[in-house]
Amino acid sequence: MSHVHANGISLHVQEVSPAGEQTGTVVLIHGMASDSMASWFLTLAHPLAQAGLRVLLYDLRGHGRSERPATGYGLDTFVADLDALLDHWDVTGPVQLFGNSFGGTVAFAYAAYHPDRVAGLVAIESAPPTATWFARLKKRLGQARNGGFSAAGRGPLFARKLRDTSALLNDTSLAAELPASRLPAPELISGISCPVLCLYGAESAVHELAPETEALLPQTETVIFPGARHTLLIDESDQVRSHVLRWLDRIPAR
Repeated sequence: MSHVHANGISLHVQEVSPAGEQTGTVVLIHGMASDSMASWFLTLAHPLAQAGLRVLLYDLRGHGRSERPATGYGLDTFVADLDALLDHWDVTGPVQLFGNSFGGTVAFAYAAYHPDRVAGLVAIESAPPTATWFARLKKRLGQARNGGFSAAGRGPLFARKLRDTSALLNDTSLAAELPASRLPAPELISGISCPVLCLYGAESAVHELAPETEALLPQTETVIFPGARHTLLIDESDQVRSHVLRWLDRIPAR
């Protein structure tokens, strides 16, 4: 287990070295509440390393094996954590940022504030940090905090995820802080010039945000997976991997 002190907090990090000559660097950012870097480690981390990428992963603050402070959960803080980790990892050139769910939002926000440091963005079941997306986020967090989701008939894995989510929201100010975050101005988001790939499940409401993302970022390539839900990364990992690797082959080097 590896921990680093970054942006005033202890964060759990991992690295998978590239197979053969390094062709680039990718940071994998997981989703909120019940998620952790494990979702990436078990799906795309090793295939990306086999493709020649240096693969960097971390647990977001309050998640997984990272430190869980009571406060400090605004979007700007998550972006600052990523920036501090890139310095720790000595990443100097443009980096690929892959984000699942809220992790994609962190990736978009980082690219909005640091466009020259990002070579490409892959967002799975996610969207840029717009007022529309954060209104949905606020509603979902409120439902989770108030017991609006039931584990009845959903199996032990869902029950564990629900317990993890409840613990995070009860132990921290995330549910209040995150929806109140300062968001990048739309023109900053539109200023992202790198290639963008967005993957959505057709049975998840998140894909309804695709038109707004494409309007802000016309270079976006959107793929919608029939029958897939918000758990796209886990449920359709083989198909996700195929789309991502083909996309990486097509985008220009930076």
